[in-house]
Amino acid sequence: MTYRSGIGFDAHRFAPAGSRPLHLALLTWPGEPGLEGHSDGDVATHALVDALLSAAGLGDIGRLFGVADPRFQNAASAVFLRNTMLHLRQEGFLVVNAAVQVIGNRPAIAPRRAEAEAALSEILEAPVNVSGTTTDAMGFTGRGEGLAAVATCLLGPAPVAWAA
Repeated sequence: MTYRSGIGFDAHRFAPAGSRPLHLALLTWPGEPGLEGHSDGDVATHALVDALLSAAGLGDIGRLFGVADPRFQNAASAVFLRNTMLHLRQEGFLVVNAAVQVIGNRPAIAPRRAEAEAALSEILEAPVNVSGTTTDAMGFTGRGEGLAAVATCLLGPAPVAWAA
């Protein structure tokens, strides 16, 4: 087995003010508007799940955690990430590293970067880098209508004893 890379993307609009909390990179961000979505709307984690599944050749987040499945209504994205890791292990992969970039005007990622990286890294059992950027007032993220995220990852072969 060789090393494999993957890329993922997700975007959600902001929910009406005060209707739900913001979940981003497995963290809750008090005082920030939440994101619409079937689950918790965590664009960073959803993009990461898509990157992992893509690299392993296992499809995408909708294939495993589709909106038609009521089990995932308002589900925490940690559920998706943990389940994805089980699939990767079954296929004989381990995560070498990953990166997630959140695209939007708010929240500021830098003050909680280390916390987000630790939360994601704990589940992946590999280093995850988290960053943020804006689009200089262009597009829906630049107008403050929502957030997007892009993620990349590198998978490698798991030790035989670990993958079993």
